[in-house]
Amino acid sequence: MRVCICGGGNLGHVVAGFIAAQNLHEVILFTRRPEQWSRQLVVATPSGEELSGQLYGIYSDPQKAVSGADIVLLCLPGFSIHEVLLQIKDYLKPSTAVGSVVSSTGFFFEAMNVLPPTTSLFGFQRVPFISRLVDYGHRARLLGYKDCLHLAIERLNEKEELRSALETMLRTPIRLLNNHYEASLSNSNPLLHPSRLYSLWHNWHEGEVYSRIPLFYEEWTEEAARLYIDMDNELQALLQVLPVAPGCVMPILEFYESHDAESLARKLRSITAFKGIAAPMRKVDEGYVPDFNSRYFREDFPFGLEILARLAQEKGIPAPTIDRVCEWGMSCLN
Repeated sequence: MRVCICGGGNLGHVVAGFIAAQNLHEVILFTRRPEQWSRQLVVATPSGEELSGQLYGIYSDPQKAVSGADIVLLCLPGFSIHEVLLQIKDYLKPSTAVGSVVSSTGFFFEAMNVLPPTTSLFGFQRVPFISRLVDYGHRARLLGYKDCLHLAIERLNEKEELRSALETMLRTPIRLLNNHYEASLSNSNPLLHPSRLYSLWHNWHEGEVYSRIPLFYEEWTEEAARLYIDMDNELQALLQVLPVAPGCVMPILEFYESHDAESLARKLRSITAFKGIAAPMRKVDEGYVPDFNSRYFREDFPFGLEILARLAQEKGIPAPTIDRVCEWGMSCLN
């Protein structure tokens, strides 16, 4: 198959390299900076193995990138999805399936508005790999796998062939969800990141400077864990009135094998793959201030939490914690 990966971030590097290393498919990369990429892409795995894959093509031209592609997989932040869909939509063949490596970035909502109604869509509930860039365009690290992936497919009658193809590409069992709501309405990043950001800086004011950058996960607090739990409870209430299967989004206490805010905070602090990740801050003369232009803010509030807040309002579900955290985050983005 011809597979086009859109996006050259952490996930774009690892997903493109992982699939290319299997030597089963023509992997093409669509990126703004093709001149900085090597055709040979190396991905280091947690076991110490190095996977090396040859990219079939690297383009900034959307027509060259997606023409003839059987699968187009977006590895993009929420704020880039609309623009890229507009760029590629006229060059897709009728049978091309377009998807996102994670759906909680508003992918399905954007794709249903931008792409023709005949275009098959798919999206994962959570990212397949924990990924980190090492050397742009050349090398990346795969820090962690998922035991199982959950996938939503829309606008396609025969879904099994696509599910099976993706399962083989990613070497991970994939289970089909009932609809795009089950993939899009996640309690992962859209709740996880804002809860920590709010607990860190909701009292911050212009002119306040910090002497150090806290670790985002390793210093996770009970306050952030409580916010996370409260917002997840509101999401679970919203799911009760949507056409989704019971348990399609596992409650976070169950997912993280915890029972309260204290144990959840302790669990998040202990996850190996999260070690060393700093809170989003920028340097100023006297120290550090919150970086409201970081992806944590630019993606997880307008393309994550705000979607949940708006949907809860439409359905008449009270979500005071989501509303409070969302209003604060959006005000930081002006």
